[in-house]
Amino acid sequence: MNKKKVLVVDDEQIVLDSVRRILSAENFEVETTLNGQEGIRRAQNNTYDLVLSDVRMPDISGKIVLREVKRAKPLLPVVIISGYATVQSAIQCMRLGASHVLEKPFTPEELIQVVNSALDKSDRVNPDEQGLIHEEEIRKILNRATRNPQFAQEIIDKEALALEEYNLTATEKLALLTGDVAWFEQYMGELEPKHKKFFGLMA
Repeated sequence: MNKKKVLVVDDEQIVLDSVRRILSAENFEVETTLNGQEGIRRAQNNTYDLVLSDVRMPDISGKIVLREVKRAKPLLPVVIISGYATVQSAIQCMRLGASHVLEKPFTPEELIQVVNSALDKSDRVNPDEQGLIHEEEIRKILNRATRNPQFAQEIIDKEALALEEYNLTATEKLALLTGDVAWFEQYMGELEPKHKKFFGLMA
């Protein structure tokens, strides 16, 4: 039986070493990197069965890792590792396309359970559409956010929970919440300066 291959992205070497030790003992092949951008590059260019990414890293956030991995490989499950996990933040990440959220510190049993559950779930879930579908909804959000500073702050503070009334895919929410101007302009043409300014707050 072929070993399942896992990529772990975290800025703490102790976490990488711990995950490698635990999963290697369970017959997984494990690769690690301390750098978010390197994690994205590897995930895009190599074959993995699962990616685990820390949510907070010095170079880029785990949400950007999630965004870029899902765009390149919609079927590849991504587990977010968080030292700041709450029920709300876990729900946030799941609504943005993460398969599961693993809270630090975690036990070996918790890690193994989440990894196996994510792999099992990936066989049954249809991937989210990676293009822009709901342009009008995005324009409504941008116009409301630029007219209403309170709503803009709510998006910054509550992230996906502030967008519940809008019909958006996880891909669209993630692009909006990571301030991905280039992605939106690819579909919508050049954005107005006020909209770019709002995205600058999210980046």
